[in-house]
Amino acid sequence: MNASVKLGIVLLLSLEISFTKSISLNCLLVISSLIYLLGKKINLKNFVYTACIPLLPAFGSWSSIYFYGTGDNHHMAWVMFSRIFAYVWLGATLTLTTHIDEILKTLEQNVKLPNTFVYGMLAAFNFIPKIGQEIKTIKIAAQMRGVTLHFWSPQIFFKAILTSLRWSNNLAQAMTSHGFSEGAPRTHYQVMPIPTWNMGVALCIILIVQLYLMYPLWP
Repeated sequence: MNASVKLGIVLLLSLEISFTKSISLNCLLVISSLIYLLGKKINLKNFVYTACIPLLPAFGSWSSIYFYGTGDNHHMAWVMFSRIFAYVWLGATLTLTTHIDEILKTLEQNVKLPNTFVYGMLAAFNFIPKIGQEIKTIKIAAQMRGVTLHFWSPQIFFKAILTSLRWSNNLAQAMTSHGFSEGAPRTHYQVMPIPTWNMGVALCIILIVQLYLMYPLWP
């Protein structure tokens, strides 16, 4: 499925459950996301990590509403608990199955996101591993001078920022020398069209959710 369509589905469903109080819908979305991810055969480590991410915020929301809320606090506590899991697993259907490069490229081609923003984001994500390596180099260089730098040391952040500024300037010059011009029409080596069946699947998913809200199996 096209990444921009998948992103649209995730955003619409997330917005939908933000204004509903259906525990069963949240659970249904979590189960559907789990089945989808299992079908995609994602890495087991990523699967377990995603399952653990919402535990603390979900328990915090549940306990604060359950013990200190007013009105129908028992129901709302479980709504918030299940909603956080739904948010995380809906996001996982996108982030664990689609690379960030694909998402940004399809947003540029199909949603008309400015190419300056897209290439800037691509550069930022590709710089992340290099920044980690640069921090290691800074620490090793400091140890050679008899200085131990920790992750909270301001010298690390200052030097890393200076290095990032130098990289960004070099990248801007390289893009300009290769003919990049802001706002100019561009061709694409990898074209990412949206097949008709993608829109059909998206409409069916949204329709099923609306029908379930009208005729829920349980609250």
